[in-house]
Amino acid sequence: MEFLNTIDELNALYGVVSEGAKRKGADHLTLLYTKWIEASRFCVLATVGPKGIDASPRGDDGPVVAIADPKTLLMPDWRGNNRLDSLRNIVRDGRVSLVFMIPKIRDVVRVNGHAKLRTDKDLCAKFQRQTHLPKTVIHITVEEVYIHCPKSVIRSHLWEGDKPKDIPSIGDILREVTDNELGTGNFDQEAAERAQKTLWS
Repeated sequence: MEFLNTIDELNALYGVVSEGAKRKGADHLTLLYTKWIEASRFCVLATVGPKGIDASPRGDDGPVVAIADPKTLLMPDWRGNNRLDSLRNIVRDGRVSLVFMIPKIRDVVRVNGHAKLRTDKDLCAKFQRQTHLPKTVIHITVEEVYIHCPKSVIRSHLWEGDKPKDIPSIGDILREVTDNELGTGNFDQEAAERAQKTLWS
């Protein structure tokens, strides 16, 4: 079994970086990067903590983040499972990375930066949905933004074809990992109904 152990070995294996790949990044949101991110309703938020790395899907019924200025993104933290993995990490270590996606678009945009949690009442109120407010807003300072080539999405046929069949549900997985203590009965149906009722609370 062979492993790479140095950056020199890695560079020698992969060769030269293209000029476009080297120059596509910016340290702020340009006009077109702003337009792209404003069209995205879904992203994956990666954070770093003492127990390692966490990646959390984030979605909204409009832009998944609000753009305050070319260096600042604001993301309301809507109800999830209350594990708070991402938020705990941000409190301890503000480094974050976000991968933004748009359905049917093959390109992906990535932002690296630092985040803090805000609880300002006026700020939270800007994200109000029905009668619900986020408990916190993730304040992200942009350090780097760049667009990925579409090869991974093309290879995976991510936005093409029909819904796959026989994919395990949350209930199936809970039954497996808890020796049938959780996820039994009508768990999946009830969870789906509960999710619709608690999207913002």
